[in-house]
Amino acid sequence: MAEGKTAEGQCNEACEANERIQEQLKFSKIKVKAPKLTGEIDIPDLDPNSMLSVKPQLLTAKEMLEHLGYPAGGLVPNWKEVFLRKMDEILKKYRSVRLYMDICVKCGACVDKCHYYLGTGDPLNMPVARQELMRKVYRRYFTLPGKLFGSRFVNGSDLSEELLVMWYTYFYQCSECRRCSVFCPYGIDTAEITMAAREILNSVGIVQKYMHEIIFKAQTIGNNLGMQQNAIINALEFVQEELQEETGLEDIKIPIDVEGAEVLFVTPSADFFASPHIESLYGYAKVFHQAGISWTMSTHASEGGNFGMFAHNYEHMKKINKRIWEAARALKVRRVVGGECGHMWRVLSSFSNTMWGPFDYLDQKYMRPQHICEVTLDLLKRGALKIDKSANEEFIVTMHDSCQVARGMELGGVPNGQFDIPRDVIRGVCEKFVDMPAETIRERTFCCGAGQGLLGDDMMATRVKGAMPRMQAYHYAKRESGVNFVALICAICKAQLSKMFPEYGIAMEEVGGIHQLVGRAIVLGAKESV
Repeated sequence: MAEGKTAEGQCNEACEANERIQEQLKFSKIKVKAPKLTGEIDIPDLDPNSMLSVKPQLLTAKEMLEHLGYPAGGLVPNWKEVFLRKMDEILKKYRSVRLYMDICVKCGACVDKCHYYLGTGDPLNMPVARQELMRKVYRRYFTLPGKLFGSRFVNGSDLSEELLVMWYTYFYQCSECRRCSVFCPYGIDTAEITMAAREILNSVGIVQKYMHEIIFKAQTIGNNLGMQQNAIINALEFVQEELQEETGLEDIKIPIDVEGAEVLFVTPSADFFASPHIESLYGYAKVFHQAGISWTMSTHASEGGNFGMFAHNYEHMKKINKRIWEAARALKVRRVVGGECGHMWRVLSSFSNTMWGPFDYLDQKYMRPQHICEVTLDLLKRGALKIDKSANEEFIVTMHDSCQVARGMELGGVPNGQFDIPRDVIRGVCEKFVDMPAETIRERTFCCGAGQGLLGDDMMATRVKGAMPRMQAYHYAKRESGVNFVALICAICKAQLSKMFPEYGIAMEEVGGIHQLVGRAIVLGAKESV
């Protein structure tokens, strides 16, 4: 009887802990006002705990949690044991994370490099301070002095409900953009620490809603928006009809599931209908049509975006990526080309081969995926596209370098290709191009403020504050050079900035994709063979 009461008491204690955590992590809508645009990016006064109340919504849908392999009942009863077991697994599996735990000397080089710190003034949004949330647990439980003498001796942290709240708050105020790592003399990658922390939180039952709902849809349905096959076909047929009406050409197509096409084209599902995304889809179609390249999209691989990367979960990333290569084999294509999306392109080009390669069934000249900007620039250089730059005469264009492309990979197999190729495409279709200030572009680019699973409406306060550095840089370019259009190659950046521009008093129409500009400038006519 005594044992039964003890078990019952333990159960009650676990339930109470779960209820406390759920209450502390309850989402509350917070409105913030966009800072005034001055064209300057100033280091803010410290404003401790100013963002402590900004937390993303928790996922509670049991079907989704179970499918993703996470606890379905909230905080697990033995959460401390599970937490440390998962952290131990990550430290052993990813040696870089353990290295980052050991080598930071708190030099301060990263302090003012994070857009969230610059926008909020909250000291826990300094990259080094955010890292310390994990490093204190590491020192307490994974170093010999910490194990022997406890937290106080090593400036560590014991596991507590308060610590869980801090982790969930501030590791979801990091967009894993890696800007801080560019300035770190040791190359510490805060993004890897953030991803590891999120996976540890997931293991104990604290799972973010927005990102994991998308991962679930991508794995089970095939795209981030949860569009069924008929809806995809209807959406793309509508785009095709609009294109035909605009151009007056009945033979311009958005091909779907065409076996034997040369190119399988994958792109974010936002391109199917949402502005300013859909304008880039028009541009892609015009490029392929004018160049005479046979291409197809796939209802099976209807999504290029891969949110699995944001959660430090290789299996999630692999399952989503698998659809693309299943479609490539089934449709017997010779090339795979990716559209305008940062994290899509990073997973597709950097990780696909180790996941589902080798790709020996593809054309030997294209044994890796190509980015649409590579394809378009090559066609421009070879004269396969007829261009009328005056179609974009109204624009003075600048470019926002998306984080996942700028700091996560290369483009075109050439040094600095990720910076130069997109700009060369813009210059190829526009007369007037001006870069934003040098410290805000290329490898030093500022994040849009909503990457890595922070694009949901529940994170609007963080999004507005985090967008500040990019908005100030754009305002400077507008003031000094008359810039009136920012070109992008990332779906998340398009969604974020088209929302932020009005918040900062700028017209949403000043945001668009590079291939929106390409599509406007192409002169359609007799197609060349390429």
